[in-house]
Amino acid sequence: MTATRGRFISIEGCEGAGKSTQVGLLAAALDRAGIPVQATREPGGSPGAEAIRRLLLEGEGERWDPISEALLLVAARRDHVARIIAPALAQGVWVVSDRFADSTIAYQGFGKGVALQELTALHRFAVGDFAPDLTVILDLPVEIGLARAAERSAADRFERLDRDFHEKLRQGFRQMAADNPARCVLVDASADPQTVRHAVLAAVEQRLGVSLG
Repeated sequence: MTATRGRFISIEGCEGAGKSTQVGLLAAALDRAGIPVQATREPGGSPGAEAIRRLLLEGEGERWDPISEALLLVAARRDHVARIIAPALAQGVWVVSDRFADSTIAYQGFGKGVALQELTALHRFAVGDFAPDLTVILDLPVEIGLARAAERSAADRFERLDRDFHEKLRQGFRQMAADNPARCVLVDASADPQTVRHAVLAAVEQRLGVSLG
């Protein structure tokens, strides 16, 4: 008998929004509910995609131009979907990813000016119409997010970009949430992690019809 297909959830948002924390908390809640789950991230997730992640995040801020970044990100995503996400879903495993395609639209599109239709076409070329069943977008003011990111670790190439860029990111994510209400839920991420966790779990329960306690 073929296993029921798993569900794919992406957690999106700007720097310092708490994506990694909420991915871990959601995966733990799904596991406690008896739902098989795999947490992953982008760029990365598969060995090939992790190698591309290092190319993207390390080095000087202008190491890659926006189109080169987009091509690298989509190459990583193709490998990630083909080797990790799609096989897990086919086996009935739920997958929770720290970022997915919306981040490319936000960073390289809204943030750096690559035409949105070109990014959409590139994504479709790489993975077809594959998309998350639910996307939770963690939203908070830029100043709070950058302050949190600075406390956490040394800044990567994207965190070092100016405030105007990060404001464009935030507005881009908010625009995507407004344009895709059937898939996206916007969650206020300025509160403490447990308050945000309750909002994320409520969204998953409501949208995907599960009980997470």
